[in-house]
Amino acid sequence: MPTPNKTRTAILGARRSVTADRDLARLRAAITAFFFLDGFVFAGWVARIPAIKDQTSASEGALGLALLGVSAGGTATMMATGRLCRRFGSHPTTVAAGVLLAGSVALPPLTHSALALGLVLLVFGTGFGALNVAMNSAAVDLIAALRRPVMPGFHAAFSLGGMAGAGLGGLIADHLSPTRHLSLLAVFGLLLTAVAGRTLISLPVPAPRGGTGPAAESGPATGLASPPGAPRPGRVRWLVAVFGLIALCTAYGEGAMADWAALHLHQDLDASAGLAAAGYAVFALMMAVGRLSGTALLERLGQTRTLIAGGATAAAGMLLGSLAPTIWLTLLGFAVTGLGLANLFPVAIARAGALTGAGGVAAASTLGYGGMLLGPPTIGFLADWYSLPVALTTVAALAAMAAVVAYGARNAARPAGS
Repeated sequence: MPTPNKTRTAILGARRSVTADRDLARLRAAITAFFFLDGFVFAGWVARIPAIKDQTSASEGALGLALLGVSAGGTATMMATGRLCRRFGSHPTTVAAGVLLAGSVALPPLTHSALALGLVLLVFGTGFGALNVAMNSAAVDLIAALRRPVMPGFHAAFSLGGMAGAGLGGLIADHLSPTRHLSLLAVFGLLLTAVAGRTLISLPVPAPRGGTGPAAESGPATGLASPPGAPRPGRVRWLVAVFGLIALCTAYGEGAMADWAALHLHQDLDASAGLAAAGYAVFALMMAVGRLSGTALLERLGQTRTLIAGGATAAAGMLLGSLAPTIWLTLLGFAVTGLGLANLFPVAIARAGALTGAGGVAAASTLGYGGMLLGPPTIGFLADWYSLPVALTTVAALAAMAAVVAYGARNAARPAGS
């Protein structure tokens, strides 16, 4: 028969467990809100690029240079954000980056030259890059506490935010000026940052359950998950680079689909403007679906099999999408490509973060972001030299490369002597 002291201790332990679980749920919701914010704000800005181009009277070349401000600001900020997360914590850094991103989206419509636009986009890109690293770092810490591979769910929120932002932008583009639209977007973003940020700052970084190491992978095929212990110190940087390469291969495909899917359908297959626009829409929709089901897939297959299957699926889908002779087969190929690519980037970032924390997230994100920058111009040059369908097959090649790299690294994260 238990003594009163043991009974009291058990009750207090149960209450602490319930409180801890409630805090983790609140933390998960707050981080999810920042992922949604990131996609929503960025897509809202993209929807108004044509109007802002007219406002600044920029040529295509000048606009292209101005748009590099987003890329330059994001790339230059990512590694620095990793250091800020280590010094100040990922939660405050996420909130600060959210404020910068939401506030700066109102600046582009206030410019009247390509130079001024490029400068404000440098600020916007800084917020975008900083938020990506900080919120992914916060997500990695939460995953270690939950001991469940929930990173795809966070990235699904980003995808859904992007779809919502693009859809809303398309609906109101003819009714609101870019200044009013992006100002309202900034107000919404700041309000969401205030609400989610209050929760994020009030809660400490959760301690990993069952130890201090990264969360173990659930399910079979634990190839890329770290078992008890850690890889040799000399292999850690190489492993982060490997996961960064997988992220690069994925982001290359995302950037290529965003910029070239509609043109391929319209130019090579004579699709109408509306049907051509559906090319990226079905890709993005299936990517969101894949990420929403990503946690269950990871728990069933494990990270290695998920990466290999995703890369192979995306490669097959993109070969169909780029070389199919009909519009409907092409759309099917784009949908399969989105499903295959969906979980490659989230898993790669999560694994890099599990190895070295915010620094790993920053390094892998920088490599991944480089792939998004590399994809569109590379495909453009190859399309000039050969044809757009041939150029788009490079997306399939890099997706297959991601699968091969994941297979080759299946045992690399095991500790020395295992």
